[in-house]
Amino acid sequence: MNQTLMLKPIQHVFILFFLFTHLVVPAQDFNQIKAELFPQTHTINIQQELVYTNRSLDTLNEIWLYDWNNAYVDKTTPLAKRFAEEFNKSIHLARPQQRGYTEIISLTDPNYGFLKWKRLDVQDIIKVQLNYPIYPGKSYRLKLSYKVKLPSAEFTGYGFNEFNDYRLRYWYIVPGIYDEKWMPYSNKNLNDLNQLVKEISIEMTLPTSYEIISDLDVASTTTKGDKRTILLEGRNRGQVNLNITRTNEFKTIRTNDLDLITNLQSNDTLEVNDILSAQRIFAFLEDRLGEYPHQKIMVSEQEYQRSPNYGINQLPSFLRPFPDSFQYDLKLFKIATQTYLDNTLFIDDRKEHWVKEGIQIYLMMAYINNYYPDMKLLGKLSKIWGIRSYHFAQMDFNDQYPLLYMLTARNYTDQPLSTPRDSLIKFNERIANRYKSGVGLAYLNSYLGNHYIDRKVKEFYHLYAQKNSSATDFKNLLTEEAPKDISWYFDSYVRSEDKIDYKITNFHKTEDSVYVNIKNKRGTKAPITLFGMDRKDSILFKTWYSGIDERKRVKVPRENLKRLVLNYDRIIPEINERDNWKSVDGFLSTDRKLKFQFFKDFEDPYYNQIFYVPVFSFNIYDGVTAGLRFYNKTFLAKPFIYDLKPSFAFGESTLVGSGTFQYRDYVEHGNMYQIDYYLYGSSFHYAHGLRYSTITPSITFKFRNNDLRSNERELLNVRFVNVIRDESPTIDSDPDYSVFNVRYAYGNNGIIDFRSWFVDLQVASEFSKIAFNWEFRKLFPSNRQLNLRFFAGKFIYNQTNSDFFSFALDRPTDYMFDYDYLGRSEDSGIFSQQLIISEGGFKSKLSTPFANDWIVTTNASMNVWRWIELYGDVGMIKNKYHDARFVYDSGIRLNLVTDYFELYFPIYSNNGWEIAQPQYDEKIRFIVTLSPKTLIGLFTRKWF
Repeated sequence: MNQTLMLKPIQHVFILFFLFTHLVVPAQDFNQIKAELFPQTHTINIQQELVYTNRSLDTLNEIWLYDWNNAYVDKTTPLAKRFAEEFNKSIHLARPQQRGYTEIISLTDPNYGFLKWKRLDVQDIIKVQLNYPIYPGKSYRLKLSYKVKLPSAEFTGYGFNEFNDYRLRYWYIVPGIYDEKWMPYSNKNLNDLNQLVKEISIEMTLPTSYEIISDLDVASTTTKGDKRTILLEGRNRGQVNLNITRTNEFKTIRTNDLDLITNLQSNDTLEVNDILSAQRIFAFLEDRLGEYPHQKIMVSEQEYQRSPNYGINQLPSFLRPFPDSFQYDLKLFKIATQTYLDNTLFIDDRKEHWVKEGIQIYLMMAYINNYYPDMKLLGKLSKIWGIRSYHFAQMDFNDQYPLLYMLTARNYTDQPLSTPRDSLIKFNERIANRYKSGVGLAYLNSYLGNHYIDRKVKEFYHLYAQKNSSATDFKNLLTEEAPKDISWYFDSYVRSEDKIDYKITNFHKTEDSVYVNIKNKRGTKAPITLFGMDRKDSILFKTWYSGIDERKRVKVPRENLKRLVLNYDRIIPEINERDNWKSVDGFLSTDRKLKFQFFKDFEDPYYNQIFYVPVFSFNIYDGVTAGLRFYNKTFLAKPFIYDLKPSFAFGESTLVGSGTFQYRDYVEHGNMYQIDYYLYGSSFHYAHGLRYSTITPSITFKFRNNDLRSNERELLNVRFVNVIRDESPTIDSDPDYSVFNVRYAYGNNGIIDFRSWFVDLQVASEFSKIAFNWEFRKLFPSNRQLNLRFFAGKFIYNQTNSDFFSFALDRPTDYMFDYDYLGRSEDSGIFSQQLIISEGGFKSKLSTPFANDWIVTTNASMNVWRWIELYGDVGMIKNKYHDARFVYDSGIRLNLVTDYFELYFPIYSNNGWEIAQPQYDEKIRFIVTLSPKTLIGLFTRKWF
């Protein structure tokens, strides 16, 4: 017993000695990969040894590994779900041979053999249970053997393409990120995994017909038979991208001490211009950042296509208004800067992406100012007669950055810069937040003066290049020597979506001074500039004011002063610039000039803009109507909008038209985010010689959850529809009536799963009714789509003498004039065949098409091949003094574009075999949507 007791301390000492000498010895991160590519199966067999260093203060008993290639394995992964959220169903419908996956053969500790591991539910993260803990500052060595089946490049641009060439990114397993806990970062097509590895070695074996293009150093190349083995090495690297191809499209450009490897497409026929561009760009980056630590840098066309210079320079080449040299220069600068930063600064790109994105855009703006100071937003188009008078033609090229940020800020879909990248809506992730971050640095640089941000960006690069860093490091560096307080920048500009908005409320003149009252309209404590302008619009003074809580009274000199302007140089991303100036000399001291302009323009803060365009519409009573549309809506949203469309109806030889006045009130905090006040009026004809007019005031409350990426929306609409009609001999009802209408609606508009419902209450003098509508769509992996709809309606009371206000089985009478009927009063002919899915939703015309008591119907359809579907409708309708009646129909639906262009061919219904009956062509129904606004929604929904 005593011997046993004596042995235990010795055993403990031995175990601890072995632990510290074999498992947790200090070491640098190391990643060694031996891989062999098999093009026939698009697979890579990998033997990998990696060393993970615990840089936290915690003791770790497990390691998480990121296996992002396995994100393509099925339709349940975060990658597949993100695609669906952005209305991309490619992964959901992918064939097995298109998918990617990783098959783990073994995962071992070199000293203790096999380790226990499991995949988390997200599929692309592996949790490994360790035999012994990793203490702070110590390392652990793992060995892995696995097979990677590469995905098709159709999804994200990475994998194999139709030519059996390969673009590899996130193709091997890497340790996870630990920040007080293991971060559950899945592959979401964001390219935001870029961890620092001190040493990396890749020994790739592949057929001799292939070659590897990489910015790693080639240590050796050996050939044996029909296979070639290439050894690539690198130090202080992040994620390694490889291009494996049989046709090398890349060229190498020597720039000072750096080799640029690129296949970036250029329309310039002179290669020397590409060389000069590369030399200029890398000299600029070295001056503004510091020396690039590697010998080679790879910039590819494919990377540019993932993150292009959004805007007018994305037009087809024959339409682009910029010189070829400028386009290439900008393409190369954007991706070269991104690669430069990614390969040197190692920050958590999911949580703190705004740091590198801000530096990139800030440098891009500086590069434009240096080398293209006169470049306009429209390029050479800005000089063309008829275009040059527009405000957007007069804007500088760099004005696009605050402008595109304002696109979401004005719609209150902007998100804080500190929002994790995977929580951003696509427009913010790809465009708006990057631009806001870059514009914010330019704002700081102007506020602090003396090129302060220029110096600090360079210092940050010098201190943290090839090291792990964080946004806190960047913040500390900016604030420690700042000549002014910039805490507002991080509190309001970075961590919140607070808007900046100031106005000059009034002023008071004395003999030699002007006292100006400046109001902070939103309470965001960001500094603002006040400019004084003379009669020739020359700047007399520029003064910064900060710390304005609500109001501030300031004194400025009066001599030669004509106009006071806030933010005249527009360096501050202010949400509203329309109230930024006051004339101190003249009769119109508060009014802006009126400007009529053809077509829409960007907002010019110094004018009241009224736009006009011709408009055309058609219905069979008014015929072709032509008119002018007068409106004040610019490309950026504004609170108050009017839209007037006076027109002439050639079919009736009279004036018709419509008009809307809308005020939009945004609620910045809470689930109710918007209140819309409307006043709508219209006057057209509902039958030959019979006019109708409507006046409808309404208010709409809109709701959403805190996740802007969610497609869930709710609204409550309250309106009072007033209709004034010429009396019709065929409609037995009062020609003039009013309907009070309340509707609560819910929608979750997804491309895989679609759900919506609403409850609708209508109250009028002669009737009151309530209705419920529910819709559901489901897209299955087989590409079968099921569509279901349920409708139920009941009159609370009904004192009408006709079916004009009744529930309709197949063609609502539309007594509130909500629908775009081409011939609303027709009961025969092609225009009577127009179908609008509402109320009963039937497609066949049955002998009892209305219900003046209650109605219950269900509509269903499912596709059998692509856009060809089978549909069926069943229901019960009840009219007063009659028994309830069972109704049904069925047929074929050509679902060309859902809700926008569809054809219905009835087959069997209560009418019998309709397909065998005479005049079958008159039974075919169609849905057509001509509204450009509605059709544009098909393309914008994936961005917002």
